[in-house]
Amino acid sequence: MMSAIVLTLSVIIPTSAFATNSQPKAINEKLGVPIVVYGANLSDSERTTVKEALRVNEEPEVDEITVSGEDLVKYISNSNSSARMYSSAKISRQEEGKGLVISIVTPENITEVTSEMYANAMLTAGIEDASVEVAAPKPVTGHSALVGIYKAYEVKTGETLDTERTDVANDELSVATQIAENANISDEQIAALLTGIKQDIAELNPATREEVAQIVEDQLSKLQIELGEQDRQLLIDLMDRISKLDIDFTKLSDQLSDLTTTIEEKFNNVIHDEGFWNGVKNFFNNLINTISTWFK
Repeated sequence: MMSAIVLTLSVIIPTSAFATNSQPKAINEKLGVPIVVYGANLSDSERTTVKEALRVNEEPEVDEITVSGEDLVKYISNSNSSARMYSSAKISRQEEGKGLVISIVTPENITEVTSEMYANAMLTAGIEDASVEVAAPKPVTGHSALVGIYKAYEVKTGETLDTERTDVANDELSVATQIAENANISDEQIAALLTGIKQDIAELNPATREEVAQIVEDQLSKLQIELGEQDRQLLIDLMDRISKLDIDFTKLSDQLSDLTTTIEEKFNNVIHDEGFWNGVKNFFNNLINTISTWFK
């Protein structure tokens, strides 16, 4: 029986899923090593916890930096330099055109910000083509990780981010978490809403606030999301600011299309494929029936 079960699992789950990779990771001499950015207020034990969550020891080499309240002030206007910083991240550059891949490796400790919210805010800030993992040693909202990502991106690329864009991106993160809470909508819905609105802005190039407001209304109607008047105006104000930023919207549209595909794949993949799961169920039912006959 045990042999049959092992054989069955080997059919469904590739052998490579169980195999350990004996070859160590190679250092990417073109793109450089990952940067790990730690919140400045982590204790020694919390820093160790974050390192383990981000699998820092699996990298052949990393650069390590710290993000503090002083960095918060640099990237976000009217912020508090005494803010506590706990959420941390590991950032790896990717080849041009790869887009953004965001993973929250301690989802139980990042309580407000989702991976799609991070991705949307990063695109607004001007960050593209990167793989990012976010972690925290205890429950936090997750906002400070975005500041760490900004700092790490500048260190990694040698580029200087537009602080007007990073400021708007932070507002986007705040508005997204507020709307998600007030409207009691899912992470998927807020991600689809933000991405859809920005994609329409990129494609339609609205010239007035009224045109931006119509884009927002159209997306709310399309996704069947109802917002209170205050949240609606916050969203329109935010998107109006985004539409006026110095952004290459043609390039942004391509990145947003990639993000849209990622969102669709994440929430409409095999998990929702009823035929697939029925096939698995029938396979195991038949297997159990077959095995049971061996002992009659």
